[in-house]
Amino acid sequence: MLRFLYALVLGLVGVGIVHVTILFMLPAYSVRDVWTRLSTTAQAYETVVLSPSVPGGRVPTPRNPFLKAAACRFDLSEGVLHVRATGRVPFWSMAIYDDRGLNVFSISDRAAAGDDLDVVVASTAQMLALRRELPAEFAQSVFVESEIDQGVALVRLFVPDKTWTAVAGAFLENMRCEPL
Repeated sequence: MLRFLYALVLGLVGVGIVHVTILFMLPAYSVRDVWTRLSTTAQAYETVVLSPSVPGGRVPTPRNPFLKAAACRFDLSEGVLHVRATGRVPFWSMAIYDDRGLNVFSISDRAAAGDDLDVVVASTAQMLALRRELPAEFAQSVFVESEIDQGVALVRLFVPDKTWTAVAGAFLENMRCEPL
């Protein structure tokens, strides 16, 4: 019985040390989130290709060698977000994250109308206004109604081999995030 109490006390002390260590580490990690890192690298609606060559090396990069990615921050209070890119790549996916890093929407090229990336993100009020008078440029767009005001649009491309690197790079370089 004495050994059991000793093990229990030792376990509780270990758990306490781990929890205190985590509490002391939280401030260091809270300033390293993606939202903060992107906001120090680029303005809202500016597309950033996520690669180690970005000045300052402050943006996250995909760890999978078969993925290339680009991201842009947006603020729907400034207007509707229109994300578009043209080109034929093997696979693309786009995800919308809120400013805390939670995924609120995701789509891939398999659900889009064509090969091109053409997504419109709007708040509920903005979506109602768009439905009343739909611009011709949105004829093939995928519409996303969002509950968030600020977020990050992340586009990932699959690059199966080195022959696709230039095509994927061109797709990400011509990607545009624009407020309307």
